[in-house]
Amino acid sequence: MQRSPIEWLQIPGYSPRSWNNVRGCEKVSPGCAHCYAETFAERFRGVEGHPYEFGFDFRLAPFKLEEPLTVPERCAVFVNSMADLFYGGNKHDKAENPTEYIRDTCQVMLDADWNIYIILTKRAERMRDLLNGDDAVFREAAEAAHIWWGVSVENQKHGLQRLRILQETRARTRCISFEPLLEDLGEVDLSGIDWGKVGGESGVGYRSMEKKWVTNLMRQMRQQKVQRHFKQWGGIHKKKSGRELNGRIYDEYPKIVKELEGREVPSHKERMVAIEKLRAHVRERWMDHPLVANIPDKMQPIYLNGATSGSRVPLPLFNED
Repeated sequence: MQRSPIEWLQIPGYSPRSWNNVRGCEKVSPGCAHCYAETFAERFRGVEGHPYEFGFDFRLAPFKLEEPLTVPERCAVFVNSMADLFYGGNKHDKAENPTEYIRDTCQVMLDADWNIYIILTKRAERMRDLLNGDDAVFREAAEAAHIWWGVSVENQKHGLQRLRILQETRARTRCISFEPLLEDLGEVDLSGIDWGKVGGESGVGYRSMEKKWVTNLMRQMRQQKVQRHFKQWGGIHKKKSGRELNGRIYDEYPKIVKELEGREVPSHKERMVAIEKLRAHVRERWMDHPLVANIPDKMQPIYLNGATSGSRVPLPLFNED
């Protein structure tokens, strides 16, 4: 898993990381207009052998499922910063992330429970339907203290609907990313929400965020006892515009983080047992799937030839592809 500079992943005691076991997405609402992930991925479309040879088309990367088990420290993990875990099942998407693959992702998060995982989606209906269903893995993941389920809310028309669906979702910890915040949201019912992150859009073509939109939202989160994080004002030079709001930095996190302080990373040997089991499952179930992305050369001996980490392949600590 790649180290991440994202501000809201800087949870004390945790290494900030991103974990991309799927790639690609489709635009579903105005918040997607200037997607950084699409811009990055499309640069490499057609480059043979590159992880993003298929641009931003949806692909599975099952050889990356093991990554949370490989890092020998507690991590705060953004799950799929380059995609949407719940991709599929709507008029916008050209393919679908298999439900079984989402289930396998949840199982890894449950197995590597010394990390914190943060999931954000714009496909709130599918997340709700899976977490509220009868599958035991989804139900356990929904209630796990170390897995935080969230949606993106950029405006009233598209975002507030996702918020309401999140409130219908059976999850122990619910969070909202108000980024990029594109308009004033008015009065918002935040009942059942544990954490809110606010940020303006950055990069070329950014849409400005007004201070009154931010202060209105931050006021309501304080009144409704939602933990608050202010990520950035955004703009072309986001570091220059900074993170201060009324002379203060807001770096609050869900209160449940205190319950996780005693969790320790298992030994190398214990993690290797879990990795070997997972690799065997991935080889059998996923490596022949038509949506599998290009497999990095260093992973081919493991997933194509059946090599084990206990014999020829050492325990890997990956950088993001």
